Amino acid sequence: MTITYEETRELAQRTVVDARYPNINIYTLDAIWVLYDRVLRVDPQRIDDPARDRFLLSKGHGPSAFYAVLAAKGFFPAEWLDTVADLESPLGSHPDATLVPGAEISSGSLGHGLPLGVGVALGQRATGHRDAQVYVLVGDAELDEGSNHEAIAYAGAVGLANLNVIVADNDSASHGWAGGIASRFAVNGWSTATEDMHDHDALYRAFTAPHPDRPHVTVATVRT
Repeated sequence: MTITYEETRELAQRTVVDARYPNINIYTLDAIWVLYDRVLRVDPQRIDDPARDRFLLSKGHGPSAFYAVLAAKGFFPAEWLDTVADLESPLGSHPDATLVPGAEISSGSLGHGLPLGVGVALGQRATGHRDAQVYVLVGDAELDEGSNHEAIAYAGAVGLANLNVIVADNDSASHGWAGGIASRFAVNGWSTATEDMHDHDALYRAFTAPHPDRPHVTVATVRT
């Protein structure tokens, strides 16, 4: 059965359980949906395929959209969404890669996902899977973390062309960057795009834009 974006959004609404983040759980849905629906080479029937693309949710404190898309694409039953954060549920308020089918990393502590993405991308190259792409979704506030600055600088310096970052930009960063978020990556040798989070066609073009000799970032802006 094919599940639409609108139906997936309804699934995501069922999983918002953290009163600290009343909006954060949903606004990344558009980017994650476009990735899983139109871009990523992943198969819930071959979840450990070494040649698969990887999606790393660094922004793990807001996993509702991620869980909803995984359920919509058949990685686990949609009924699991009604148990989020229950004691015996595999779906915690932060995703656990040992429990959630399709989750590549456990996340929630900000600043870890992009450095891990660099390592995964290097690992794909080292094992001969150079066509496999790695996508990492981070929040704009995460870029305040020094670990991300080091990852951005390193990936640009070595031309890590199988690494793709999506920055969910809801204008919540404390520090910011002169010239905007994309310029922070560009100065370190990255290919860049800035698009509206709700424009699925624009996101698709940005996510699949050729960048043969460098990593790529898409800044997906959300203004409420």
